[in-house]
Amino acid sequence: MAKKKSKKAKPKRTKAAASKKSKKRAMKASALPALSKLPYGKAGKALDGVRILDLSHVQAGPTCTQMLAWFGADVIKVERPGIGDITRGQLRDVPNADSLYFTMLNHNKRSITLDTKHPKGKEVLDRLVKICDVLVENFGPGVLDRMGYTWEHIHKLNPRMIVASIKGFGPGPYEDCKVYENVAQCAGGAASTTGFREGPPLVTGAQIGDSGNGLHLSIGIITALYQRMRTGRGQRVNIAMQDGVLNLCRVKLRDQQRLKHGPLTEYRQFGESIPFGKAVPRSGNDSGGGQPGWILKCKGWEEDPDAYIYFITQAPVWEAICDVIGKPEWKTHPDYAKPPARLPRLKQIFDTIEQWTMTKTKFEAMEILNKYNIPCGPILSMKDLAEEPSLRKTGTVVEVDHPTRGKYLSVGNPIKLSDSISEVKRSPLLGEHTEEILGKVLGYNAKEIAEIKQSGATSAPETTRAAAA
Repeated sequence: MAKKKSKKAKPKRTKAAASKKSKKRAMKASALPALSKLPYGKAGKALDGVRILDLSHVQAGPTCTQMLAWFGADVIKVERPGIGDITRGQLRDVPNADSLYFTMLNHNKRSITLDTKHPKGKEVLDRLVKICDVLVENFGPGVLDRMGYTWEHIHKLNPRMIVASIKGFGPGPYEDCKVYENVAQCAGGAASTTGFREGPPLVTGAQIGDSGNGLHLSIGIITALYQRMRTGRGQRVNIAMQDGVLNLCRVKLRDQQRLKHGPLTEYRQFGESIPFGKAVPRSGNDSGGGQPGWILKCKGWEEDPDAYIYFITQAPVWEAICDVIGKPEWKTHPDYAKPPARLPRLKQIFDTIEQWTMTKTKFEAMEILNKYNIPCGPILSMKDLAEEPSLRKTGTVVEVDHPTRGKYLSVGNPIKLSDSISEVKRSPLLGEHTEEILGKVLGYNAKEIAEIKQSGATSAPETTRAAAA
């Protein structure tokens, strides 16, 4: 009788093997899609498919949502009937047309007018919350909650919704305070360190409180969208304007800590033997880095308030600087040859360099200095920037055509992506897309749209319209 063949026992699955298989499954699930075969710039925009419910106004929120719109997000701006965003009428330079303040912060968006206190208006807003990915607001503290749109209510309507907010302060003694641009600059440390030592604190012309925090918020939103791909959940994104300004002033917080260990030697104050106090002083035009710099007069400064150049005495090119300004002896002189020896003499050194820059226009000086890799930068006025051909070519400055105010210049997207080409489209007229959004986005039929419009939820009384004109 033939012997039966014995079956081979299956090897037992070890924990290590199971873990390896689990990791492979996870990698497969999170794998990137196949490479697009479309040419670069033709595969759609980075944020195609993302829908933003924009309840923001003035500058900080609109800066954020405009940036997202430039990257392809569908931004639906909800505005008060008859009035809209308050900036439509602020600083108006063309009668009966949206101001540049509004148009330059609301490109590429769609506008729907909605009375959010009206029952039908609330119904429409609820439906918008359900179909959007992100809600952006920069109301005063507590306003969104008083409207009935608490985090809990929004999350119940749409658990995937990201709610992004800009407020003046984070939790603490000032969290209920209203904050505007210059208040944020003062509370965030910028003003105390801006200006000349002997003068008062100054705010900067760069809108680091509003536009700067709009950019901070956009980073938070994109990060939250990326996390949602793993968790499926929405979350809150909060930016305090004080926090954002301080983030941009981090080198001054660095100097505050250095000050405990001795004077800040790169400040001209040190070379002038003026004692430092307990806090970082205003540093005039001193460089924020370890390489001393200053703003110097150029040819024509007597008539032109912007005939200046920023000049940095970078150590590696010191010898070239000496040759250019006609001081070759400084290359070997013990008072000037090494950076530590130069620190107490910065005022005298820059005064001497200025004697040379005053013989050149700012552009002539820049051309000469760049040949030797000497860091410098002309003080460019807004007129200079508006007329600079290279900025037009890159889309940093764009000309936009508007149906009521005509052509105007605006800033384009400063972030350039090679596979997501930005285009700047004009800002919307007030309520321009109301019917389109009700029908094509929210799915209301013609009868329902007529009922909403007749109810007054999307239009303002005649008195309101007259007041806004």
